[in-house]
Parts: sequence; C-alpha cells; structure tokens
Amino acid sequence: MDSEKTTMAVKVNYTVAERVKRFCRERGVKYGFFVERAIVESLEREELKEDLVDLKDLRALESQAVPLDDYLKKRRV
Repeated sequence: MDSEKTTMAVKVNYTVAERVKRFCRERGVKYGFFVERAIVESLEREELKEDLVDLKDLRALESQAVPLDDYLKKRRV
C-alpha cells in the first residue's frame, strides 16, 4: 500500500465504533490499520463480485469471439 496517508472523516453508528475500539484495544491493533485493512478487503470483495458478474455476462458471448491470430491478421499486425 502507498505510504502517503490522508484523513478521511466518516460518521458511523456509535455501537459499531465502540466495537471497533474494543476489538482493537483487546488485540493491540491500531484503529487506523484495522479500518484501512477492512476497507481494502471490502473493496476487493466488491470488485470480485463485479468481475464474476462480468464473467457470467461475457460467457454467453464467448462463442462469438474471434481467435486472436485471425484478428491480428485482419489488422495486419
């Protein structure tokens, strides 16, 4: 991850904030590290979901695909 940091202010439910604080305190984890890791993991999960939907949608078009060699010959590459 990039070492450059920035501040990001968000409002979260009080109970959620307390759970995060307690969790981190009990395990000796810094809040910032925990929250950043949680955000990255959530983004990766959501991106994977999108990729799976794209794969499912494009699978139906696979039979219409042109072999790369044929495409390159047409383009004279």
